[in-house]
Amino acid sequence: MTSDLTPDAPHATTPAEKQAAQTVEQLIRHRLSTALGGWRGSIETALPTIAFIAVWSARQDLRQAVWSAVAVAVVLAVVRLVQRSSLQHVLGAVFATAIAAFFAMRSGKAEDAFLPGMLLSGAYLVGTVVSILVRWPVVGFLVGAGDPRAADDPFGWRRDRGMVRVCSRLSWVLVALYAVRLSIQVPLYLAGQVAGLGVAKIVLGWPLWIAGVAVMGWLLMRGSTPQEIDPDLVADDGGPAQSST
Repeated sequence: MTSDLTPDAPHATTPAEKQAAQTVEQLIRHRLSTALGGWRGSIETALPTIAFIAVWSARQDLRQAVWSAVAVAVVLAVVRLVQRSSLQHVLGAVFATAIAAFFAMRSGKAEDAFLPGMLLSGAYLVGTVVSILVRWPVVGFLVGAGDPRAADDPFGWRRDRGMVRVCSRLSWVLVALYAVRLSIQVPLYLAGQVAGLGVAKIVLGWPLWIAGVAVMGWLLMRGSTPQEIDPDLVADDGGPAQSST
């Protein structure tokens, strides 16, 4: 009888991952590289905003600016369909553009097109803090998404106490990102600076996310947390404590 919960055989790793990752930080780097998307999605997210700001700056016409952003989002979706590629990111851009258009057209204020994004950032900030406090850090879900066994055991990462601690530290980086976004966007919104909001949304989108990932990478390079299974969490999740050989 041998235990699957020994440090040499952590439940959340596959044999290939155990060979490549001896610490929690190494495993997280491997998992995040699997879970994160590419550059095209970030461009598709930014283009409707660029169209909105360009038309608004040139014509000061809210209706034309809104429909220009919607048209760009729809074109991006059509291109994806023609190429038979994933619609994941572009559908997010279409949905976000539609919500922004609704807010702006309803109030008649161009700056209100950016209000949904700020409200979402505020919700993410609060939600991320809560996730850390209850020991279900948001970054852990990203790490779990990169697990080859995610479909069968999506919360296996929580059985590793070291994983939870490191993911909590990394989740504080996300809290800082949302705080930076709001600290810049809210004053611009209150001042009615539409062009400034557009620039801020683009700069504080993917570029800020890249900066956050860089900080996470720095933290992961510095750490050397051993993988450590928590028997209490295994029992709570109903996972097997032992297996026969």
